[in-house]
Amino acid sequence: MLQRNKRLFRSLYHYCIGNTLVRWWIVGLLFTGINILLLYGFVEIIRFPYPVATLIAAELNTVVRFLVNDRWVFHHPTPTWYRLWQYHLASLGGFLIWWSTVNLFPKLGVHYLIASVLATACSVVWSMASNFLWIWGKKNK
Repeated sequence: MLQRNKRLFRSLYHYCIGNTLVRWWIVGLLFTGINILLLYGFVEIIRFPYPVATLIAAELNTVVRFLVNDRWVFHHPTPTWYRLWQYHLASLGGFLIWWSTVNLFPKLGVHYLIASVLATACSVVWSMASNFLWIWGKKNK
């Protein structure tokens, strides 16, 4: 019985934490929350103009998310400038999707924090494709 529970635990661990796609989603969801907190702090506390706040929050989020993805999700022992450059280019595409929609939705009457979540959803497919197929694809492992 104990042996069977150990195997079950290992299987669950491997699937939930050992699975690259699951780890990528964990990081993405965590950093979505962090980005919302940053955005709130820049807009409500520091009183930056909204477009400036979205730029600063996105850049901070991008650099730290790259480091976490590179090490924890894709298991690279050290980050490289080349992968960081690729990640920034890929993130730029996702960011342009995110930034344009996060600034459009409030003009349509959507609260800016909800707009941030909706805009993030709009850029996820691009991010997955660029992360798994280009930056950390087989040729870059």
